[in-house]
Amino acid sequence: MRNLIKIRDVSSKYDITARTLRYYEDMGLLSSTRSDDYAYRMYDESAVKRLEQILILRKLNISIKDIQRVFNTSGSDVVLEVLGKKVQSIDDEVALLHELKEIVLDFIQEIEQVNFSDNSDIKLLYNKAKEIGTQLISIDYIGKPSNINRLIKITEKLDKKIPDIMVVRIPGFRAVTVGEQLWGDMFKNDGYMYQLWQHVHLYKNVIFDCFDFLLPKNDKAEWICAVKDGVTNADVSPFKLFDFKGGLYAMAVSIDEDNESIHKVEDKVRQWIENTNFELDKGRNVMFNMPYLYEDGKDIAYKDIEKGLGYKQMQRYFPIKLKEGI
Repeated sequence: MRNLIKIRDVSSKYDITARTLRYYEDMGLLSSTRSDDYAYRMYDESAVKRLEQILILRKLNISIKDIQRVFNTSGSDVVLEVLGKKVQSIDDEVALLHELKEIVLDFIQEIEQVNFSDNSDIKLLYNKAKEIGTQLISIDYIGKPSNINRLIKITEKLDKKIPDIMVVRIPGFRAVTVGEQLWGDMFKNDGYMYQLWQHVHLYKNVIFDCFDFLLPKNDKAEWICAVKDGVTNADVSPFKLFDFKGGLYAMAVSIDEDNESIHKVEDKVRQWIENTNFELDKGRNVMFNMPYLYEDGKDIAYKDIEKGLGYKQMQRYFPIKLKEGI
């Protein structure tokens, strides 16, 4: 044990959690040693040097997947390739930021020309802002047709942030389903959602105080609700019961989404999954739900939650499984 460093000492020296060290081992980036007379992980000099290399690459925002490539290849070709791509990415982002700065300066000049005491000028600003939001703009304040379209494209390219993601295991449960229905039919006054809520006393929460999940399927969707023990098909007629298998999901929380941003969030979660040892489980459906909370025994409707938070909140679940060979 003389030349070995305890995991807690490594953790303290490099300001890194023991959980992260174990994660690096699980990813095949780092190896530890155990002794018969000591129960915890320890690291030799070569492992500590390897950890220092990992930490440098992570500080440069190099992905775990690329770090694996670096360590699995002899020589420096791969690390030079990875770092070269990082430099190119930085150059591209710097160029986009310079262009964005020019557009913002243009907007400042345009806004300086607006008279805020003139109702017609204020209306013009409002209309232009609305057009930016819907991406329907054709001309700029001062006749520059490309400015707002450029702004939209640049900000989209710069938006690389992936929402916070948790890996959760949803347990299997007995559920009632409305079957696949057209979106428009579900929310009519006498539609399937209305009928489904007639059985609310039979439902139970599964995760995050939400008992309902929606499974989108192109122009259709399927609502399912977990039911309490002992519920039968007769209790939920005209709907049917089935066994939901559950499993692992990558869960992302997002807020204030329109149809366009929904697809953006989904694309980013899929990007996140690709950089892990998981893959999307195509045998199961993506799901989402919205929270209903309980306070002092009183159900708080979603509209009340939205009013309290100041925004809409959605939880989206992507079914995942370990990649083959992992």
